[in-house]
Amino acid sequence: MDLGLKDRVYIVTGATRGLGNATARVLADDGARVIITGRDEKRAEAAAAELGAAAAGLAADNADPASAQRLVDAAHERFGRLDGILISVGGPAPGFLADNTDEQWQSAFESVFLGAVRLARAAANVLGEGGVIGFVLSGSVYEPIPGLTISNGLRPGLAGFAKSLADELGPRGIRVVGVLPARIDTDRVRELDALSGDAEAARAASEARIPLRRYGTPEEFGRTAAFLLSPAASYLTGIMVPVDGGSRQGF
Repeated sequence: MDLGLKDRVYIVTGATRGLGNATARVLADDGARVIITGRDEKRAEAAAAELGAAAAGLAADNADPASAQRLVDAAHERFGRLDGILISVGGPAPGFLADNTDEQWQSAFESVFLGAVRLARAAANVLGEGGVIGFVLSGSVYEPIPGLTISNGLRPGLAGFAKSLADELGPRGIRVVGVLPARIDTDRVRELDALSGDAEAARAASEARIPLRRYGTPEEFGRTAAFLLSPAASYLTGIMVPVDGGSRQGF
């Protein structure tokens, strides 16, 4: 199936590793051109170099108010256009109510929530018909995840923002989608498993609750996200798509 990605241009934030990187790889492999971002300039450039001339790596912190416009400008300067953005950022600090400080909440709000709003706004200002804004969210959009209180507080609000944005931008032919990873085998998830004190037992317990009885791979997430960003998904907007091995049973 041709996703229609050839020569389209996307920004993928937080793409030096994990889910963002997996998505950027699928986009580039299918003919798209990609601006890859990460907080560390050398890592961003190295991740882009692995994808060849179809990618450019830039250092960017989603919490920096100047980053959003700088990335949009970079897409036009390097590739001459912008067709979409996937807004991904590392997860907030884990912890329960008594564990998380005001500083951790504020930092997470700036990067996870307000940074995403700024990026979406900057992209919306230049996208034309057929453009797309995607958000990497979490299963916490539907139900809280133990030990991730900050994420549980912010992700559902961002999903609400995404749905509102879908209504606002729909008349211009711009789509807005959310992708909700659950137990995908990334560094972040392995770190969360390790917090239990027995990473192998935590993983086994999680896998037992997943209908497919395994963690997903970053590549599986990347293929789903790339499809949603592509013209092949041209009639999908305002939706939240779980990538979770059936954990939510389709709800």
